[in-house]
Formats: sequence, C-alpha cells, structure tokens
Amino acid sequence: MTDHDVTTFGGEPGADLPALRKRVSAFVRDRVFPYETQLDEGGPAARKLRDDLRAAAREAGLWALPLPSELGGGGLSLTAYASIAEAEGASDHGPAALGSASLLDVTMLSRHASTAVRSAYVRRLVSGELRTCYAMTEPDTPGTEPLLTATRAEPRTGGGWTVTGRKWFVSNAGDADLVTVLARTSGTTGDREGLSLLLVPTDSPGFRVVRELPVLGATGQYEIEFDHVDIDEDHLVGQAGQALTIAAERLQLGRTLRALRWVGQAQRAFDLLCDRAVARQGAHGPLADRQLVRQHVFEALLSLRGTRPLVYEAMALVAEGRDAHVEAGLAKTAAARALHDVADRAVQVFGAAGLGPDTPLPALLRTGRTARILDGPDEHHVSSVAARVLRGRRPDPSVTSA
Repeated sequence: MTDHDVTTFGGEPGADLPALRKRVSAFVRDRVFPYETQLDEGGPAARKLRDDLRAAAREAGLWALPLPSELGGGGLSLTAYASIAEAEGASDHGPAALGSASLLDVTMLSRHASTAVRSAYVRRLVSGELRTCYAMTEPDTPGTEPLLTATRAEPRTGGGWTVTGRKWFVSNAGDADLVTVLARTSGTTGDREGLSLLLVPTDSPGFRVVRELPVLGATGQYEIEFDHVDIDEDHLVGQAGQALTIAAERLQLGRTLRALRWVGQAQRAFDLLCDRAVARQGAHGPLADRQLVRQHVFEALLSLRGTRPLVYEAMALVAEGRDAHVEAGLAKTAAARALHDVADRAVQVFGAAGLGPDTPLPALLRTGRTARILDGPDEHHVSSVAARVLRGRRPDPSVTSA
C-alpha cells in the first residue's frame, strides 16, 4: 500500500495524516530497521540505542503521537492514529522508539487510577522516563481464564495491600519501573467477583524477575514474582473487584493496536516478497515470471487486503467507545494469520536466504507465529466471537409458536 492509498476514519484538525504517515514510515525504515538485531539482543547497549532513537524521534516531531498533548504527546485521536500505528508497527521496536508503546498504560491509568498515581506516573510515562508492563498470565493459569488467578492481594492493617504470586510471559518486565498486576482481593478461585488490578513499583521489596523466557529464541518476555510485596492503597487501579471491566476495555484497544502493527509487518513481508520476485534471476528469467511465485504474491495480497478493513473497523469502534468484542476478535485473529501467512510465503520465495540473518523474515515469521497465541489464542477468539454471533440469533424464549 502506497501513502496515497492510506484512508483514515475521520479527519484530524490541522494534521496532514498521509504526510505524517510518510514521515513515520521513513523514520522506522531508516532509523529503526538497521538496528533491529542489536535491539533484539537487549541489555545496556540496546537500552542506549533505544534512548538514542527516542531522542531522534523527539527531534523529528514524531514522539508519542497518540498520547495526550497536555501531557507532552502528539494528541492524535485513535482514528487518526490508526494508519500511523500500522507504519510504526512495521518493526516490533517502532512503537517504543517513537514513544507510543505506553498508550495502553497511559489510557488505563488516566481513566481509572487515583489522583496520586496519575500525578506521580502518567506524565513520566508519556515522556518515556518510566516503563511499564502488564502481568496477567500465570504459570498454571492461562490468560484466557482470569477467574482462576492464583495471585492474591491481601488488605494490610492500616491500609494498602500485600501482593503474593507469580506471573509469566510478561512483556518488557526486565527493565520496567511499574507493573500492573491482576490479583484476587476477595473471594475464592473461580469467583467472578473479587479480581482487582494493582500498580506495583518494581523497586518494591519482594518483587523480583525470576527469569527471562525466550520466545522462539527472541528476548523480551519474563517470569516475575511477588513475595509479599506491600503497596499503598492508592495504587489500586479503579475499584476493588473491577479488574475484569478495566481489563476488557484495555484488551479491546490492545488487541486492535497489535493487529494494526501486525498488518504493518505483513506489508513489510509482502514488499520483501515482491522485490525478491522481481530481482531474483533464475536460469529461465526472474522469479516473477513463474506461475507458482505469482500465486504466492496473489495469496499474500489477498490476506493483506482482506485483513486491513477488519482492523480499521475495529479501531473505529474502539475509538467511539463502543463494544468491539466481535470486531477486535476478528481483527486480532485475521492480522495474526495474515502476518504468519505472508511472512511464510516471503520465506518460500527467498529460499535459503529467507532463513538466515540477512533479512528480517525469520523475525517476522516468528512474530506471526507467536501472534496466534498472544492476547488469546486463535481458538479462544473463534469460540468467543462465534458464541456472541449465535447468541444474538437464538429465539426469544418468551415467544412461543402457535
């Protein structure tokens, strides 16, 4: 998709969105793509490189585009940001480099956190001074079954909470300053009521990173432990027992943002596929002349063109504050499948070169495969979306046939 093909849902006063998207695309292509391998490795060198990229994004006027302008962000609405998110997401490191990675946490805390927490943390999140992570899944409890959460937060004498439990596959926990943790504050395992979200500073006594959990060889996921970690009363996010409502709100936006970024990566894989087909010469001419290669191009394009409208529709509903359970589920599943499919086809056209370190295709393929599990596996969304669709078609039991 070229820049003049970009469509946004609604205009943004004073913003030339296609031009802004072009600038973001150029920044990610020229400043982020060349350093992805180093950023993937993590550690102090990667943090220094990330800080340099953030400084460059600020200098370019591209910092934190979807975050509130009164907090130092760019002030773009979600609908205006959609095409920008796709451009940023062409690299896994794009959102962090450009300051939009904190959007979910800033949105959640701005809406639901106490005045003290908002004052202490939100502006520093927007500036990039602080990093956060979100801990929901447990070693023995899948993220799709939050009612089985074993982590507990007990009330302390004199106020506040004591958090005990373990979480894993927590993105970016290794250098996070804050972690939002799902814990049971009342009731017993399996109860729908009694789940709460609490914001825990990672320098609190009793918090520790247990280990890193490489995902198909990639860094960035961690197992963490809360060993009787004390936090203040005002670090409860929302009201006690309100976690599922807040989490559902967060998940709809989060899944849609991920889907937009995966579409950006699928587009990147498609561009690589096409460039390879045209440039690679065989004994009988370029690969582009071969019927089976053309089929890969067609099927990849079909995946992209079929997925993109679903994702933008979901974002439009989320931006309006409407229920987007069905649309977000469709978008997340379609985008994950599209990225996996397009990257796989690109690897096939590249041949052995697509398996090695000289192209981003192994990383794109890995992301596509993990995308089918992140934020709920495909099977969860298939079942959940279909159940909602069928529920609306069940006959009204109060109406009987004559």
